[in-house]
Amino acid sequence: MQTILVTGAAGFIGWKTCGYLLEGGTVVTGIDNMNDYYDVRIKEYRLNELKKYKQFRFIILDIEDLQILKGLFAKHTFDSVINLAARAGVRYSMENPFVYMRTNALGTLNLLEMMKEYNVKKMVLASTSSLYAGQPMPFREDLAVNTPISPYAASKKAAEAMAYTYHYLYGLDISVVRYFTVYGPAGRPDMSIFRFIKWIDEGVPLEVFGDGSQSRDFTFVDDIADGTIKALKDVGHEIINLGGGKSPISLLKMIGIIGENLGKKAEVKLKSFHKTDMKETQADITKAHKILNWQPKIGLEEGLKRTITWYLQNKSWLKNVKV
Repeated sequence: MQTILVTGAAGFIGWKTCGYLLEGGTVVTGIDNMNDYYDVRIKEYRLNELKKYKQFRFIILDIEDLQILKGLFAKHTFDSVINLAARAGVRYSMENPFVYMRTNALGTLNLLEMMKEYNVKKMVLASTSSLYAGQPMPFREDLAVNTPISPYAASKKAAEAMAYTYHYLYGLDISVVRYFTVYGPAGRPDMSIFRFIKWIDEGVPLEVFGDGSQSRDFTFVDDIADGTIKALKDVGHEIINLGGGKSPISLLKMIGIIGENLGKKAEVKLKSFHKTDMKETQADITKAHKILNWQPKIGLEEGLKRTITWYLQNKSWLKNVKV
């Protein structure tokens, strides 16, 4: 029976990935620093779901702290590491770029060093479509990604580069998975879909940066977790897009679908386009299908319906969550 270390286990993608692994009988050690970048109650909700599984062990731990991480690897044996711990949020990375480099870049280096020292050969590293800024669509993994337009994207680029170095020097098997706009139940409250659902339901005007025509390759969290787990296979070193793979959907269209599901009309307030935002994202997922036999199953309308259902079922406590 495999034992896998999942960092960022209380995070959105980490929670769903742990859940899928546990359902399959895998022993999971989850770590998370439980920071308060967004409302910790959502992280606690996710953790409570995971703690129902007997083979789940959770430890509050920060991957920035090498000495504590060393103690973890000395005490426990892991077959693989899924590194989902990250400082997320493109705009906030302009306010505090240092914490992004510490967690996303240095934290990844710490994990790679521990894997080398304790002979753990496999890592799945979460990365981002934000790296593709300025590149032609649909985004392919072989495009040059040397023009990050946010400290967040730059920190992820640094993590990717270090992961390749450890593959080259020490033979670590690395799957870098680049995620495209992940959404779903128990999602991050700082992301647009969570905020828009809450605001439309409460009759609060929506703040939209730009004219609303900017579009995204939305990907449901269940599909992302499935692809992340499939990326545990031996690949040597590969960078693989995990996205919807279809024509991107505009923010205004997404807002319209949410309003229809809630039976309410959204009031939209347009604000200036943010310098760190990308106009469009669209993934070429040919490589994911070829290498991982993966493709998304949940379209946007079905995914939004599931997300809204979860929101309505948990509205009694979500009403107090800040977005």
